[in-house]
This record gives sequence, C-alpha cells and structure tokens, in this order.
Amino acid sequence: MPDTQSHTHELFRQCKACVLIPTYNNAGTLTQIIDGVLAYTDQVIVVVDGATDGTADILKQYPSLHVISYMPNKGKGIALRTGIKEAAKLGYDYAISIDSDGQHQPADLPIFLEKIQAIPGALIIGARNMEQENVPAKSSFGNKFSSFWFWVETGNKQPDTQSGYRLYPIQRLSRMRFFTRKFEFEIEVIVRAAWGGIPVISIPVSVYYPPAGERVSHFRPFRDFTRISILNTVLVLVLLLYIKPRDVIRLIFSRHGWQKIWQAIFVNPQETNHLKAASIAFGIFMGIVPVWGFQLLIGIPLALLFRLNKALFLLAANISIFPFTAFILLGSIITGKWLLHSNTILPDWHHLTFATVRHEGLAFFLGGTVLAIAASVAAYLLTLGVLAVTRRR
Repeated sequence: MPDTQSHTHELFRQCKACVLIPTYNNAGTLTQIIDGVLAYTDQVIVVVDGATDGTADILKQYPSLHVISYMPNKGKGIALRTGIKEAAKLGYDYAISIDSDGQHQPADLPIFLEKIQAIPGALIIGARNMEQENVPAKSSFGNKFSSFWFWVETGNKQPDTQSGYRLYPIQRLSRMRFFTRKFEFEIEVIVRAAWGGIPVISIPVSVYYPPAGERVSHFRPFRDFTRISILNTVLVLVLLLYIKPRDVIRLIFSRHGWQKIWQAIFVNPQETNHLKAASIAFGIFMGIVPVWGFQLLIGIPLALLFRLNKALFLLAANISIFPFTAFILLGSIITGKWLLHSNTILPDWHHLTFATVRHEGLAFFLGGTVLAIAASVAAYLLTLGVLAVTRRR
C-alpha cells in the first residue's frame, strides 16, 4: 500500500471518520467507487436504497463493508439520513458521503480529512468545477439557483451547494430531525446546519461528467426541481418567522451582543453618519413595507447594491418580528383607512363582498407603504442626530 494511502487509513481512524456510499441502481460504477474508497479506508458504510439491479451481487464480494439495505427505493435523502444515523451509532464523528455514479474521485478523500483537522466540527462541501466539458446545462443552472437561495437563507456564499461529495459532522446532525426524503435533503441539511451554528465551508474537488449518452442520473428535473423550490419557500418563511427573530434575541441578550451592536453602529470610521443612518432607515422601511415574505429577498440585494452597512440593515429589518408584527399590522390598517377616509377600522365580516376585500387590501398596502416611509424617514433623522453627537465624542 502506498505511503499516502496508508497514512489516510490511519487518518480516518484518528478522525473517527467513515465513508458513506448511498446507492440506487448504479451497478455499472459501484465496483469502481468501492475499490477506490477501500484504497484509503476500510471504514465504509453502504446504504442500498431499494436497488433492483446487480448491486446485491457486487456487495457480496466485499464482506468487510457495513451494508444497510431496504426495499423499496425511498430517495437519496432517506439513504443519507439512514447512513448518518448508523454512523453515529457506530461511534463515528464524521462521515464523507460519496455518490456511487462515478462522478466523484476517491483520491480527494484525504483533502476532507486535512480540512476537518483545521476546522473541527464543520460541514464540508466538495465544490465541483461546473465550467468543464460535459457538465449538463440543467446541473449548472440548478447549482446556481440552489447556491443563490442558500445565500439568501444563511448569508453564506458557497460555490456548489448541490455537490453530493461532503463531510458531515454526524454526531450533531444525528440529533436533528429532518423532513425531506429525496434530493432536496442535501439543501435542507446545509441550511439547517448553518442555522444551528455549524460552519459550512467548501473545498475544491475533481469531478467526472461522462458524455450525455453514458450518463446515469436519477434526478427528475421537473419533479425534483419543484420539490427543491417548495423547500426553499418553506425555509425562507422559517427564516423570517423564527430564525431571524431568534438571532436578534440571542444577540441582544448575549454577553457580547451589545458590544457587536455598538461596533456596527459607532465603529468603522470609513462609514459616514449618513451611510449608517441610511442603512438603519432602509432596514426599517423593508421591515414594515407590506411585501412580507420577500423583505430580505428584496432588501439584501439592494443593500449590497448601495453598499449599505449590512449588519445595521438586518438589525433594523427585524422590527417586524413578534410581538411588533401586530402593531405594524394595526398601524398599517389605521393609516390606510385614514388616507382613504374610511369611517371604520374593521370591515363588516358578515357582509363581505369582492369590493370590500379589495378596499381592505388597498387600505393595508397603502397604509403599510406610507407607514414604512414615515418610519424610515424618522429613523434616519433620529439616527443621524444621535450619531452626530456620539461619534463626535
């Protein structure tokens, strides 16, 4: 055995890491992947996700492998979740998942171990070169789409969020309850890991895409892309209704929270008072304006475009968290009714008509927009005045 591979075997034991191979009807490439992995470690878990080809016969040739098999096929997400739980039971701290379709190269396994030694507890994604020959157009687009939403949901930019070549910190993940079952699990797990404080990072890995006629893929573009889109919608809602409010509360009540807030507002002499005040004002505006569910999706790109202070923008945008949401709703309705010269605040629920619903909707959106403008202008002037005094000191 070459010295490098011998060293990697020992490194797998030291890191308490294993290789996780989920497989479904990839008998044509499975032997190649297993042989490649065994050159670097014998700590291997194979999850057979309802395979109906010659997978079982191939695995009989490798009695040392830890194999989990079930019927029928349940999806890649279930296979990964099953493997992660099994690895945790066996006492491993990390599991490196590698696809069985021949795209990933086992020679990259040592890179994951070297990185996890530098950043213990991280979730590491093997980022592929998506610009190379034979990369399917749908894969390139899907990766860009997925990476964009991962950034929106976590604030973390990653070059390849759809790669199946990953190192999972399984002891922490095994305690989490996941809900997705198929390819969308690979999105859910990295988003929720980031929300849970697990560092999500990337390392470059090699990848092989065979010509179109030789390619075997179980990804169903319309159905799986729809599932991923629905998942991202749910994750954004969770972000707005729970994660962001939670993070603000943690920041306020943490030992160093107010220090961070103070530094964001008063430190950084390169930022003018106008820029800081504008960042807070824009955050207040996006937090109140009635585009709920899309505040961050609209606000973050604009904050980046105008080079605002992102920390101040996000802090101010959380004005819409519970319990302030009720006051914003009521204020929007009252303002809208006042602008439309309505005599009542609440409609007559017993005699609702289309015209009434349209009037109430107009009142809410008009009132919310005017309230957002008024509150943002007031926040800008107040912040500017406070900064003019405090920063001079």
